[in-house]
Amino acid sequence: MNSKTVAPAPPGAEVVLASLYREHWLALVRLAVLLVGDRESAEDVVQDVFSRLHGKHPEKLTLAYVRVCVLNASRSVLRRRGVAARAPLGGSSEPVDSAETAALLGESRQEMLVALGRLPRRQREVLVLRYYLDLSDAEIAKATHVRESTVRSTASRALGRLQREMGGKA
Repeated sequence: MNSKTVAPAPPGAEVVLASLYREHWLALVRLAVLLVGDRESAEDVVQDVFSRLHGKHPEKLTLAYVRVCVLNASRSVLRRRGVAARAPLGGSSEPVDSAETAALLGESRQEMLVALGRLPRRQREVLVLRYYLDLSDAEIAKATHVRESTVRSTASRALGRLQREMGGKA
């Protein structure tokens, strides 16, 4: 017998989690793609988040909470990539998009995604949360654990940088 036993999920937790998965999986994967840069890693991030949420109390299982979990898991992926890129035997530091991802995005969207990927982590997160998820400054501040004024200034700097990098096409 295994000494580690898994506690059963609270009543209703599986239903809430399954509902969140069905209704928001695609949007969460799209969010993760914008943060990590490729679909395969994004799908892994979202799947890992839902796996870890199994057994949580239903009152914790909200879309906002799941989004924060996806954001944090995406940060972890990027952190691991950074460590791997600095390793002496590491390969390329640029994530490789799948052919499917590249075909889906189209050339101009691909150019924007590449420019977005060059932004510092916080700037990229703020822009994705604001313009992709249409979150308010207060919601972004809560998700990223910064002040609303920091959200506004970060977004402004990020947009300015995108404008310069894309030659006014952003």
